[in-house]
Amino acid sequence: MVYAVIGAGMIGSAAARHLAEAGHDVILIGPSEPDDKSKHSGAFASHYDAGRITRGLATDPFWAQASLASIARYRQIEADSGISFYNDVGCLLAGPQDASHLQDVGRVAAGLHIDAKHLSQKDMQDRFPFFAFSEDDIGYFEAKNAGTINPRALVAAQIKLAVAHGAQALRTEAQALRETPSGLVIETTSGDIEADQVLIATGGFAPNLIEGLNLRVYARTVALFEVSEAEARRLQGCPSMIYLDQDGNDPYLLPPIRYPDGKVYLKLGGDPDDRHLAPLEMTEWFQSWGNPEVGAHLEAQMRARMPDLQIDSVTTNACVTTFTDTGRPLITRHSDRISLAVAGCGAGAKCSDELGRLGAETLLGRELPAWASQ
Repeated sequence: MVYAVIGAGMIGSAAARHLAEAGHDVILIGPSEPDDKSKHSGAFASHYDAGRITRGLATDPFWAQASLASIARYRQIEADSGISFYNDVGCLLAGPQDASHLQDVGRVAAGLHIDAKHLSQKDMQDRFPFFAFSEDDIGYFEAKNAGTINPRALVAAQIKLAVAHGAQALRTEAQALRETPSGLVIETTSGDIEADQVLIATGGFAPNLIEGLNLRVYARTVALFEVSEAEARRLQGCPSMIYLDQDGNDPYLLPPIRYPDGKVYLKLGGDPDDRHLAPLEMTEWFQSWGNPEVGAHLEAQMRARMPDLQIDSVTTNACVTTFTDTGRPLITRHSDRISLAVAGCGAGAKCSDELGRLGAETLLGRELPAWASQ
């Protein structure tokens, strides 16, 4: 039995590892990151970055449990692959004390016994003096098993381990998928590939392979704030942070991270513009550097949240988020031979290893745990 995973991003690479480590015959299909995104005309992935927030805290117990399962495996993945991707700096979720989403975080944390400390505005200001908070703000701080991950490095680690356990990693792009009486044929830019079962883990590009999927793909702009080495040292101890407001934008901030260009950046996301992308618009959006108006909005937010931050330069970049109507990923059987593991709903990076595992279980025809099938 040959299992093909289409999509070599965070969920697909994890699925391939779990399948390969279980002894299955696996083919992982997905292109490498382009050297020059402005000239790349094919599919993109959303892990082309050095920073994502990870934490157990969440407003929905599904995402909390998926994250906790993934985080519990981070260090073993690092040890087995020899690739570091996890920075355990903690995560703060803050906002107005009457914000409903923040109240949900407290309930989920209590229900799942997540080790998170409730902080008053004064507690937060004393502990994190580089942030500015309003008088009615409160927070939950997860000091351990939370922080940041490098998504590029995590994907590299997953693929390395999948290959080490016998998987084939084909750096090519799937363009079409057709069922035959005996199996499946995946048409790629490098030729046809045959498989018995296929898991599609291509995120927002999934509708290019399967028609009729009820997915919403949104354009997102993020901002990177370059800081000096001295400023990065001053911010030592800065956790990742998400601000949960009543407006639902939930801006998120990552502490100083060194990027491939050698420079150190803080990253801020939380695009207030829900611009829906049609399948044919996605590549053009990924080729861009995002929306400059959203970039200006994010810069104003950063300067308000960290008024003393010494910023050397500001750049923006483009990514996407893929949502379902339920607010949870689409991990299911599509047909007897095709399964799906798509839609991170803006929360998939931190728990991608568990989402990949659940996708692998679905591909193998197994039932998901009760918490993941509600």
